[in-house]
Amino acid sequence: MKRQLITLSELADYDNLLTATWKAAKGKQHRPDVQHFITQLDTSLQQLSHAILQGNVPAGRYRQFYIHDPKLRLITAACFEDRVLHHAIMNLAEPVFERSLMTHTYACRPNKGVHKAVQQVQKNLRRFSWFVKVDIQRYFPSIDHAILFELLSKRFKSEGFLNLLWRIIDSYHTAANKGLPIGSLTSQHFANYYLDGADRFLSNHSQVGAVVRYMDDTLWWCDDKTTAKHVLNQLSYYLETQRLLQLKANVQINRSERGVTYCGYRILPATFRLTLRKKRRYRQLRQRWEYLWQTGEINSLKLQQGYDAVHAVTLHTDSLAWRKHNLKLHPSCYTTDTG
Repeated sequence: MKRQLITLSELADYDNLLTATWKAAKGKQHRPDVQHFITQLDTSLQQLSHAILQGNVPAGRYRQFYIHDPKLRLITAACFEDRVLHHAIMNLAEPVFERSLMTHTYACRPNKGVHKAVQQVQKNLRRFSWFVKVDIQRYFPSIDHAILFELLSKRFKSEGFLNLLWRIIDSYHTAANKGLPIGSLTSQHFANYYLDGADRFLSNHSQVGAVVRYMDDTLWWCDDKTTAKHVLNQLSYYLETQRLLQLKANVQINRSERGVTYCGYRILPATFRLTLRKKRRYRQLRQRWEYLWQTGEINSLKLQQGYDAVHAVTLHTDSLAWRKHNLKLHPSCYTTDTG
């Protein structure tokens, strides 16, 4: 593939930055830093445009906080100016990544996502006898800056744009020349692309029948257990030598008929089921929305919208019997007035 030319003038274009601003501000307009940027929008965009052209971005300011998703994760969020910059970059760069990535990669891509991934996993469980499931040990903190930049340099040209990408990569470290911040838009796309070589390694392997990857969680299928172990050893060597990454010890090799847990779903050849994690999430969300309604913080319409969000957790799963049982054990506090 030819390298894509992206210039700093394209990036700093007013319309591109304006579009990026509304993307970055979506759902966050109440935050003081967002309000400050937007209330002086023309000035803010002019300043950001000038800083891009002068090579004075990113600002490199981050705030950190923990979330449970469901395990404890450290989120490193860029300041709002840098989030606008990241969206402006991806407005231009995302189509390049999209053309580069293989079809079996489902994270951070239009018309892909979790549900498409699990549907493809089920199709593959029906077609092939054995699967292998792996993920990367401390993936985002382990990404090597020099290797990542070399990969990006093979997809983009323009010295100014590549220098900007390097400054973004180099603005965060978990160790010397290592790590991307979980929580940045550019990190998601960079991390997704970092494993494109592994995708191609598996897809081109004569003993691999199919592959599905969602970020660093990878599944592939083989005809027998011996072949599965052989391919696993080869992939592990590739990741260690070409990407300086280690697989987690919890590798799964099993018969497809037994199913697999992937992207939060228990996937069997004939059905999808909720994992214990999703069941717990369902209960927590329903109780939270009902508490907000009971305390008067939301009205009935907002509660119904909340229920819609809760039920989204169960989409595509065979969970009706469990949901009825859960409702019986924990009755809803919400009843409509029929008088």
